[in-house]
Amino acid sequence: MLRTVLASALLALALPGGVSAEPQPQPTYGPELEGFAYPFPVERFLFTSQRQPLQMAYLDVRPATPNGRTAVLLHGKNFCAATWESQIRALSAAGYRVIAPDQIGFCKSSKPAAYQFTFRQLAENTHALLAKLGIERPVLVGHSTGGMLAAHYALLYPKAVEQLVLVNPIGLEDWAAKGVPPTSVEHWYERELKVTAESIRAYETATYYAGQWEPRYEPWVTMLAGLNGGPGKEAVAWDSALLYDMIVTEPVVYRFPQIAVPTLLMIGQKDNTAIGKDLAPPEVRGRLGNYPELGKAAAQAIPGARLVEFPALGHAPQMSDPEGFNAALIKGMSAP
Repeated sequence: MLRTVLASALLALALPGGVSAEPQPQPTYGPELEGFAYPFPVERFLFTSQRQPLQMAYLDVRPATPNGRTAVLLHGKNFCAATWESQIRALSAAGYRVIAPDQIGFCKSSKPAAYQFTFRQLAENTHALLAKLGIERPVLVGHSTGGMLAAHYALLYPKAVEQLVLVNPIGLEDWAAKGVPPTSVEHWYERELKVTAESIRAYETATYYAGQWEPRYEPWVTMLAGLNGGPGKEAVAWDSALLYDMIVTEPVVYRFPQIAVPTLLMIGQKDNTAIGKDLAPPEVRGRLGNYPELGKAAAQAIPGARLVEFPALGHAPQMSDPEGFNAALIKGMSAP
């Protein structure tokens, strides 16, 4: 599936002899990413939350030679379980059982029309999934918004976490306190309805990949654009708006000193992510998303935290340099 998407994207760029091709139609997917194939079998966790039946999609990849440990990978706002593919393969080869869920409101999971999205609720959903699978003390690896979720999970269930790994987490600063103006859910919704493959690609190039675009990133643009432009785009956009509101109104930075599990921070130094930064005045905007400073401050605030820095990488180091990142991740997870 991913090779097909990539081939189509490349074909759209040029024809033999340098003649431009007609733009290829953008694939569209259902509200639960129907039609987009994941690299591993997708399983479903059926449960009731806030008086409604929901389903959480997840990947459960078991190693050929188990080491007795489990890694739970928590995706970011514009990511899915499938975007962890390289890490799943590397961790599985190293002996880890790997669980990668799609959170409620994201990707292949339910898109409820009325749901109080909080990090506590998403942590409780994840804890229920792990209880169902019989997993008691996993290593939590959270990226971006998944890093905020992982931090909340560790605060809620400190005895149920072996180790916490935060990969360019957002929430390292309080954007509202620094001057980002308040934004209504309706405004987030209208913005999400306007998302296109072009806008996704431009944002990811500047933020995720430190200005360096490569064709291998294209399937993930297609995934998001197809979800946001599909037959359930209003439901997708509404849940996305609710999730943005959750992110900006529940800063976790103030609770870092309370984290009581071993923590590894993995920070791409060219990251500049700050939700709502484009809505802030220019004098405020320039002070936001300084990850070289934010990573060091977080490492000082979290008791005993270790910091690994990637000087040339942006918000998604696990995707920009999967081999280097995976080696650092497995080394960091093996350390006492």
